[in-house]
Amino acid sequence: MSRGYGLIFSLKVVFTFLSLPHPPGLQGSLDRLQLEYVDIVFANRSDPNSPMEEIVRAMTYVINQGLALYWGTSRWSAAEIMEAYSMARQFNLIPPVCEQAENHFFQREKVEMQLPELYHKIGVGSVTWSPLACGLITSKYDGRVPDTCKATVKGYQWLKEKVQSEEGKKQQARVMDLLPTARQLGCTVGQLAIAWCLRSEGVSSVLLGVSSAEQLMEHLGSLQVLSQLTPQTVVEIDALLGNKSHSKK
Repeated sequence: MSRGYGLIFSLKVVFTFLSLPHPPGLQGSLDRLQLEYVDIVFANRSDPNSPMEEIVRAMTYVINQGLALYWGTSRWSAAEIMEAYSMARQFNLIPPVCEQAENHFFQREKVEMQLPELYHKIGVGSVTWSPLACGLITSKYDGRVPDTCKATVKGYQWLKEKVQSEEGKKQQARVMDLLPTARQLGCTVGQLAIAWCLRSEGVSSVLLGVSSAEQLMEHLGSLQVLSQLTPQTVVEIDALLGNKSHSKK
């Protein structure tokens, strides 16, 4: 596969104690992608049975072998990321550069309160995912589950239950409350949600899930919305959501 200009390739691996020091399936994934290396390899969820030192050594090995340029974490706690960084410094290994975290209107605390501290202390950035909360933040549900949405796909029963739960209905109501703000900015609620995620300090990119080129282009329109997200607009969004993260100090 040719590396097009501006493209960044990444892979995600899951560690178990038995798989160390070689992350499982990494070479096979590279072969399927027809790539010799990826830009970033993510360690998905810290395995409590795998010593942190061994995980950091394994990721350092991956980079030294030329299989990846950098490594990051996915769904790790701030404490685990800090431990990995400390291990890297102690043993002259390579530390993680970013954390992949869920972030959207209804999942805020980690990206807004925990990761910025790591960004300032050790330079670990954030790559966030699920900006539309698996489709909840699109106003397409409106209290029901359309036949064509992801919630009807096999394996996504949990999403259907989420949509139909009391909490899910409350979140859908908040999405509908945001429609006037989106219209004022000349965008969709989905574009507003993605731009809102991009505004967070330390967030370098937001991962998008699309099923068509048209959907991708629509989501990319959020870049035009980002410049319109003034502090006052963000305050108004926070007031409508009613769930702004606050320091526990």
